[in-house]
Amino acid sequence: MRCSAADSRRPASLQAGAKGQAGFSFIELLIVMALILILTTMYWGSTSGSRRRAQQEACRRNLEKAYVALQIYSNDHAGAFPEVAGARTSEEALSELVPRYTVDTTVFICPGGKDSPLPAGEPFRERRISYAYIMGRRATNAQAVLMSDRQVDARAKEAGEQVFSRTGKPPGNNHGQAGGNFLFVDGRLEATAAQLPFSLGVTQGVVLLNPRP
Repeated sequence: MRCSAADSRRPASLQAGAKGQAGFSFIELLIVMALILILTTMYWGSTSGSRRRAQQEACRRNLEKAYVALQIYSNDHAGAFPEVAGARTSEEALSELVPRYTVDTTVFICPGGKDSPLPAGEPFRERRISYAYIMGRRATNAQAVLMSDRQVDARAKEAGEQVFSRTGKPPGNNHGQAGGNFLFVDGRLEATAAQLPFSLGVTQGVVLLNPRP
């Protein structure tokens, strides 16, 4: 390979420096790309976490609003909450609240889930909601659970048992793997992980109703 006169006159140190500079630029490019990837991952991870927390808070507000309707119903029915003989799903029982005790059906759809919106002011017995309901409670059962996010099944559970999805897949995945909310008869709300921190027992005449699949 022939070299020009200008190349031959260039000091060897400059020629080596040029080669070294080219190699450094490539390494620098890789570092920048890696930093962009890390920052993008951190950004989207933070955004996802913020969105999940916002959905969980909106879910809590839904349950608070549903509780107002349940409380008014209870006052009108000597301390009893909605009951429908032979009910198999929470829709069948909670639909009794609409439209007399609330026309806001949005409160029965969890913002973290994928359930379709409900028509405003219309009973939803034949539709699908997002929340489980413990039918048979009375206002005197102050410390008992009244409603919750959709559960993995409709059976009674002891502390430590799974109540919401561990994988983010159905059933019981209103909030992915982040657990769910419980509404108590006294209006208290509590968020839990997938494992239940307390017992969710049912007694004679009390039934845990999950939404339709």
